[in-house]
Amino acid sequence: MRVCTIGTGYVGLVTGACLAHIGHDVICVDNNPDKVALMKSGQSPIYEPGLADIMRSAMATNRLQFTTDLAAGVAHGEVLFIAVGTPPLPNGSSDTQYVEAVAKGIGKHLNGDYKVIVNKSTVPIGSGDWVKMLVLDGVAERQPQPSLVGAGERLPTADVFVPKFDVVSNPEFLREGSAIYDTLNPDRIVLGSNNQQAIDLMLELYKPIIDRHAGDHADLPPVSVLTTDLGSAEMIKYAANAFLATKISFINEIANICERVGADVTQVSKGIGLDSRIGNKFLNAGIGWGGSCFPKDLAALIHTGADYGYDARLLKAAVSVNQQQRTLVIQKLQSSLKILKGKTIGLLGLTFKPDTDDLRDAPALDIIQILIELGAKVKAYDPIVSSESLPHPYLANVNLVDSPQTLATDSDAIVLMTEWSEFKDLNYQHLATLMRSPLLVDCRNFLSPAMLTAAGFQHIGIGC
Repeated sequence: MRVCTIGTGYVGLVTGACLAHIGHDVICVDNNPDKVALMKSGQSPIYEPGLADIMRSAMATNRLQFTTDLAAGVAHGEVLFIAVGTPPLPNGSSDTQYVEAVAKGIGKHLNGDYKVIVNKSTVPIGSGDWVKMLVLDGVAERQPQPSLVGAGERLPTADVFVPKFDVVSNPEFLREGSAIYDTLNPDRIVLGSNNQQAIDLMLELYKPIIDRHAGDHADLPPVSVLTTDLGSAEMIKYAANAFLATKISFINEIANICERVGADVTQVSKGIGLDSRIGNKFLNAGIGWGGSCFPKDLAALIHTGADYGYDARLLKAAVSVNQQQRTLVIQKLQSSLKILKGKTIGLLGLTFKPDTDDLRDAPALDIIQILIELGAKVKAYDPIVSSESLPHPYLANVNLVDSPQTLATDSDAIVLMTEWSEFKDLNYQHLATLMRSPLLVDCRNFLSPAMLTAAGFQHIGIGC
């Protein structure tokens, strides 16, 4: 099938590359010419394991192209994915200006062929009908306008273009760091539409994935497909992220109580995770959630509730617990080191999760800001982040070093912020000898306390 993805962030680029990988003919559109030139050279503008390889493979077979020409993309695609950003506004609502611009742009370039326009961006509930209206607005802007005529003259009859399209909500459930796997091996596919023709076209598009011909699990049953109305599909995305974020905040709340009563949250998590009604995922206590999705999706859902007269108190509490969790690290450092002014603190990892270069709402950024305000000197090591490749205003006063050994040298404490797999295999006995005081705060409960103690560290975890 012919596909166009508009926007080449995490969602648009991964979706486009994976659809090309399974045999579709894909054009990815972006309005940034430098970014398009980079992708045309076979390089990914984002760090995502396996993405560049899939891009280059699909490009070699001419199934994946990149362009700034929206008209060409719209003319090409039977299915048009809107995959642009919807960043949060200060009041918590989503900034939908980019979705609006794309929807109108699609309307201006529609031809006579039937198109399915897919909302892949995370958009407020009700956006499906809104996008349809915007597409029609774009169509209206291209219609010939009648000229002024004199009395008694007749206007020529203009042919009015009637577009043929439907809007589908198809929310994404990608995890940064495993987005390729999640695309080809999804837990479920959600399709929101009131039109069967549109649903049938989407089922055809996803057939290799649904039938498990695209991923690594051909032995499993077909992927579950849920078809709903537009609004319900949009709500499913928000509800899923809100539940996961709340689950993390819940276990962090339990961890904080565990510390006070002498229980071990890692054991508590295992115990409650064995209950099939609860499950063991997203029950790892730590410093809380960050990234681009959970914060903005909870804020948007809380804002939507307020718009309709509902106070989402549970969701607000999840946000509050998460924000409070970040300050616990400072308290733990103060408890051991007392005054932080003049101390050197080394952060092991910066990104909000491993296998990504994403610093959006990363807990490390808040920790950096507080430490600097308290007069501490901050060093940091991350396998991906560097001041040259990923500048960030919060990193201006941070000494970004090139190795864990340099990080440990003359530090008063190390704080593990991101559970990169390579951090499991560091020589902690050697790192301890390089430090002024061998203190390690494990904000992810990632490392073995027994191993760290044997290596000479004073170990502090979360909830244990």
